[in-house]
Amino acid sequence: MIPFLDLKRENATCLTELQDAMCRVSESGWYLHGEEKALFEEQFATFCGVKYAIGVANGLDALRLILLAYKEIGRLHDGDEVILPANTFIATALAVSACNLTPVFADCDIKTYNIDPISVQNKLTARTRAIIAVHLYGQTADMNALKSISENNKLILIEDAAQAHGATYHQKKAGSLADAAAFSFYPSKNLGALADAGAVTTDNDELDEVIRSLCNYGSSKKYEYQHKGINSRMSELQAAVLNVKLKQLDANNLKRNQLAQNYSQHIHNNHIIKPSISNKGEHVFHLYVIRCQNRDSLQAYLTKSGIQTQIHYPIPIHKQEAYKEYSKLSLPVSEQLQNEILSLPLYPTLKEVEINYIIESLNNWQI
Repeated sequence: MIPFLDLKRENATCLTELQDAMCRVSESGWYLHGEEKALFEEQFATFCGVKYAIGVANGLDALRLILLAYKEIGRLHDGDEVILPANTFIATALAVSACNLTPVFADCDIKTYNIDPISVQNKLTARTRAIIAVHLYGQTADMNALKSISENNKLILIEDAAQAHGATYHQKKAGSLADAAAFSFYPSKNLGALADAGAVTTDNDELDEVIRSLCNYGSSKKYEYQHKGINSRMSELQAAVLNVKLKQLDANNLKRNQLAQNYSQHIHNNHIIKPSISNKGEHVFHLYVIRCQNRDSLQAYLTKSGIQTQIHYPIPIHKQEAYKEYSKLSLPVSEQLQNEILSLPLYPTLKEVEINYIIESLNNWQI
């Protein structure tokens, strides 16, 4: 069986460095708010091309903290509307709901699977205050169009960059394309920790200060609380792991691109639609997602052939039980994609013999 993702194989490429980093933290006796986190924040901010990176507990918290901070600053208020794509992981919507804001679901572009600016424009109301642009599968959203909408309507623009570490848009890195950005370092990400971790990036001085307080119970000085905050702190252990892996990120993204090009150049099956790549930036292929009208049959065939695949995501958010109040909403592209998309194995340690076998199997499949 060719696994969809083999994290043991991935981590083996830097195992000695990871072990040294974990031992260093263990022996230091300092496990939160220490040197490793400070170093990672500095290096990740530089990597993204922004002034600030704030390490937090996970990607959901990163989004939630951005929204909470804007509420503390007075830019957002209970009930305000936040436009986001329906075709994304549910965490994007959960962050909005958790802040007592109103999610408004937009449709996505059939080619890139990212949020469609035309749909965003059509969703604007007098209550709209923010847009969350998800860079799905490793390709940045159409940020020029979204920035134009946000500027024309005085809206906050936020990146959900949980799948786009190192992706670019017109030579600028994801994380530097909006007012603030949220990252996840879940182990399967292009830049993954060994457990949950996340970060916020921004150039906004006030936002940086408020988020640092909010993620530490609302305190910037011990036992003094300026805000009603939460506990969301990146551990020293995960920061140390990320300091090791950040050094490999560019090389690993290059390998992902090479593997994706191999797929795109050599998959020749009229029943399979390969992903469309924008010429506006670099796709870092967190996932390689194909489309097929007979997706379930294709997935069963690949499983029988010894190839693991996954579906990201089989149910759009507005059709989830958790958001049943939106169940009558019609978003045709998102609803079409849920029945057609299929994610193929793609990670830097995928072997040539494995990817060739996957391509051969796809080319041999018939309806």
